[in-house]
Amino acid sequence: MPFLLEPGMWVRHPSRPDWGIGQVQSVIGDRVTVNFENAGKVLINGAVIALQTLDEAPDTR
Repeated sequence: MPFLLEPGMWVRHPSRPDWGIGQVQSVIGDRVTVNFENAGKVLINGAVIALQTLDEAPDTR
């Protein structure tokens, strides 16, 4: 999964909806750093967790 992600993409963690929407900061191998709106910066193991990508940027109005 990490190979499909790029910095700037918007994602959700499938088992942590309380974290809110996150923006991918970096992808290095299986390590994906995401800045979530309610959890801050989190390092995700992309070999274990398949982040859900969003088709559009979130509405920030």
